[in-house]
Amino acid sequence: PLLGSCTRTADTFKPRIVITSPDGGGVSRERSFTVRGYVLDDQGVAQITVDGKAIPIQPGSRKIANFAFQTQLTAERGQYTIRARDKAGNESTLVLPVAVDTTPPAVQVTRFERDGNVVRVTGVATDNNRVAQVSVDGNRLNITPGTRVEFYAETSGNFADIQVMDGAGNVTKLRAGR
Repeated sequence: PLLGSCTRTADTFKPRIVITSPDGGGVSRERSFTVRGYVLDDQGVAQITVDGKAIPIQPGSRKIANFAFQTQLTAERGQYTIRARDKAGNESTLVLPVAVDTTPPAVQVTRFERDGNVVRVTGVATDNNRVAQVSVDGNRLNITPGTRVEFYAETSGNFADIQVMDGAGNVTKLRAGR
């Protein structure tokens, strides 16, 4: 038996679906926005569907298959079912909840100190979905995104310009000073 020595390994790896934008997952300020992501599979992605309709896989490697689709929300909330199938027939499903968020984040300064030319500012940023970014005088702070984010920064001058952005892209600006 010549074929007895041939072995074939079965593909049991399910495709992995990853959403890369919008930054907040499925939250945007608009009812229509582009969702981008990729599907990772060791043998290659054969098809990607959104709510049962095939969408194009962007040019490049099928092992990391990039995709994008446009949302068309008719209400404040909805969901899209993304399915990926690899060449062996393995399937994965991701249900992506989407929402329209037009509410900007809030920012509160809890402490402001000035020592000569050095300004120290401490505060809290909150959002109904997710605080994604806090900047002081244009410098992005290292934060852990969440609905409530405490921050601290040192800068120079007479005041501190604070900017907070949520996952949907809504921005609040505040000038802290005495």
